[in-house]
Amino acid sequence: MAPSTQPRHASPLTSLSDASLQRSCGRAIRCAMTYDARFPALSDLKNCAERRIPKFVWEYLDSGTGSEATKARNRSALDKVGLMPSILHGEFTPDLTTSFLGADLPLPFGIAPVGMSGLMWPDAERYLAQSANRLGIPYTLSTVATAAPEDIQNVLGENGWFQMYPPRDEGIRRDMLKRARASGFTTLVLTVDVPVASRRERQTRSGLTNPPRLTPRLLAQVALRPAWALGMAHRGMPHMRMLDAYANAATNNLPVNAHVGYLLRTSPDWDYVKWLRDAWQGPFVVKGVLRGKDAERLQGLGVDAVWVSNHAGRQFDAAPATIDVLPAIRRATTLPIIFDSGIEGGLDILRALASGANFVMLGRAWHYALAALGPEGPDHLAHILKSDLIANMGQLGARSLRTLPKPFKLD
Repeated sequence: MAPSTQPRHASPLTSLSDASLQRSCGRAIRCAMTYDARFPALSDLKNCAERRIPKFVWEYLDSGTGSEATKARNRSALDKVGLMPSILHGEFTPDLTTSFLGADLPLPFGIAPVGMSGLMWPDAERYLAQSANRLGIPYTLSTVATAAPEDIQNVLGENGWFQMYPPRDEGIRRDMLKRARASGFTTLVLTVDVPVASRRERQTRSGLTNPPRLTPRLLAQVALRPAWALGMAHRGMPHMRMLDAYANAATNNLPVNAHVGYLLRTSPDWDYVKWLRDAWQGPFVVKGVLRGKDAERLQGLGVDAVWVSNHAGRQFDAAPATIDVLPAIRRATTLPIIFDSGIEGGLDILRALASGANFVMLGRAWHYALAALGPEGPDHLAHILKSDLIANMGQLGARSLRTLPKPFKLD
């Protein structure tokens, strides 16, 4: 039987200074209740998060694009990946460590970039970077985050990754790379699956604009979420701080589902990738790969890893589920592979690793955790994922991530 571990932060819920957590997440609970008892799964954090943040913020975080068929496909495809249990392996503690891009990591997952993180919870980027530093896992800061690289460099640790939406202007491009490097980011991630703005109809219907403007409709929603509102009152409404130095008056004419980043960036091509590879001295990852032949060509350009992703269903509603294309990409390249889109627990992480991924990233999940539990949320989510990995590896008889069984299709 896999051992049970208690998270470092599993203090009684009622001891939290944020009393609104108790009000917004249901009935009063006894002092003896810990995070484990109240929030044993990501779904519990997600449900609580929805009750803690304004509706327009929830719609931004949780939505996909179109009818959200790709988002649903990610989930249903993961559910069809089977792993055969194995018996009579005796007592053991699974080894969750892994090596990735030259770093020895205690866990096989990290924090993916999410634009406007600080909209979901005040000071989100700092809290996420601090948690990643404590856990020893990668944290990826988005170009369109509400914190600039310089804002979090003092809490970043050794596994800071910087995600770039590709600037059109070479001077801006070079300056962004310089700022990221000077702030301690070691790995560059180029996102290539956003050649144009997606529709994201749920987000548009919510009334959210970029930068956020608090209309009477949105103010009414804010009034129902006091903890979020107080945090924003202290921090100020979020905006894309890295882009402040490059923005101009044209931002006033943007459509509601776009932002200043769209004015600055271009749709990259293969020459753009080559330019970045030459300009960045460090690990270089390309995010948004869904075809094996693209992974093969990227390997030829000197990319250090490919990130298999469909943007979690937020960009194109006819895209395949990432887990369905992962095996073919694994066959096409010897590069390390990062996987995201649809991950909801430790079992999903094992499904991805068994199917050919070397590392797994989660994005929305960390923000559900932040919105539910504030600064302590990310550590608790990591505890959930780690506990789930241990429990399921025990069922599989897998002593390490390198001994996972081959996956099979469930009916």
